[in-house]
Amino acid sequence: MTDTKPMDRRHPLRNSRVDQETARHIPDTPQTRSPSYKLAFTDDDFMFRDELRPVRLQLELLKPEILMEEFGVESTIVLFGGARIPGPDKKETAKTETLAELSKYYNEARDFSRIMTERAKGNGHRENVIVTGGGPGVMEAGNRGAKDAGGLSIGLNIVLPHEQAPNEYVTPELCFNFHYFAIRKMHFLMRAKAIVVFPGGFGTLDEMFESLTLIQTGRMNRVPFLLFGRSFWENIINWEALADAGTISPKDLELFKFVETAEEAVRAIDDWPEEGPRDEIVGRES
Repeated sequence: MTDTKPMDRRHPLRNSRVDQETARHIPDTPQTRSPSYKLAFTDDDFMFRDELRPVRLQLELLKPEILMEEFGVESTIVLFGGARIPGPDKKETAKTETLAELSKYYNEARDFSRIMTERAKGNGHRENVIVTGGGPGVMEAGNRGAKDAGGLSIGLNIVLPHEQAPNEYVTPELCFNFHYFAIRKMHFLMRAKAIVVFPGGFGTLDEMFESLTLIQTGRMNRVPFLLFGRSFWENIINWEALADAGTISPKDLELFKFVETAEEAVRAIDDWPEEGPRDEIVGRES
């Protein structure tokens, strides 16, 4: 197991943690009871002010970055997919006939994650670590497959109006919670070596299209980009119509590939052409 002990950064200055403890034992006076006297970094009311949003954004970027680095995570395989897709054993609980049919992708996600995690054993599970949104459905299947293989997996949860807990298969030390969708999506992609998208709803579509846009515009290196379930995706998105209309280039349709099974997905990743960054937007005059 990777040593997760924080780096020892020695310096001659007094430690902020020591001052935090000292401040708890100061004399009780009208001045020390005033909110203005609180140390800024221990003052929740101050930290939650609108003016402190840039600080909160930075903290949300830094915390997972530092902890994943300390844990030794070097690269990831991203799994996007719907929270409402049940496992085959819960197929009868599906709210629609389509969701019941899509339940087959739960096992495909689980098998894919298991295979990719087994292949990562040789590098100590530092490379190609499975990362999901940490929730139910396809996300649970991805984390579960990694656990089946005895490996690590990451869960990037987000606070929602309705109660949501991370699924039980996420590696506890790599289970994170977010307030900002934008920062969460950055963490999905910062270490991505492949992106695999299963059927899903608005959240999945948002994640998929932002990732495709980053690749299409040269803001992200091209990586294997796989869509599970051709019939689902072609039913909800008329890809060819976008190209025919000229709003995307026909070459943009080559940025992703449809697959149906875990084994097919693994082969597609292995056979994906080696490509670096794209320096220009495809189909747009320079």
